Amino acid sequence: MQEGLRLSRVEFERRSAERPDLKNVELIDGVVRMPSAVRYASHAKPHAAIVGWLVTYAASTPGVHVVDNATLRLDGDNDLQPDAALQIDPGAGGQARVSADDYVEGAPELVAEVAASSASRDLHEKLRVYPRNGVREYLVWRVPEGRLDWFELVLGAYRARAADAAGVVRSAVFPGLWLNVGAILSDDLAAALRTLHAGVADP
Repeated sequence: MQEGLRLSRVEFERRSAERPDLKNVELIDGVVRMPSAVRYASHAKPHAAIVGWLVTYAASTPGVHVVDNATLRLDGDNDLQPDAALQIDPGAGGQARVSADDYVEGAPELVAEVAASSASRDLHEKLRVYPRNGVREYLVWRVPEGRLDWFELVLGAYRARAADAAGVVRSAVFPGLWLNVGAILSDDLAAALRTLHAGVADP
């Protein structure tokens, strides 16, 4: 397995099974993408903040599930492994399923990625793959720029979802999933969670 190798999804999964030592390798539009080392401030810490925010929401919301670094089988050329995803349970009308061999098949309703650089594939290849496969909302935390973008799928393409006057972005798919963008970017997790709890409690 090497960076840039062109494979089908089936062949990619076969080779991945032979190399359990390799972690976070992805197949994006038929091309193997190898991970780089994970740094603390530019990835690990914001990753944990996003996962914690999503887990808190799921704990208060029946019928939704959070997955962390799970492989998504999106189509014949894409096995992606996003930082986090939030999905509606299939029994409640969700569009993703868990396969017999324990992979997520189909598009979760929301995907979140932490982009450690402006050249990140989260801002390029994945920004094309996710809408094409029906991911309804896509969050990208651009760490170097101190910016978080929330995209909503509208008529087959992503459109930026704007914050309100208080700096809060509200999900179009998940009722009560509110993000205080300024709070999470400034590492004020308590404020971010207060905003989320207000959203969950909103009738």
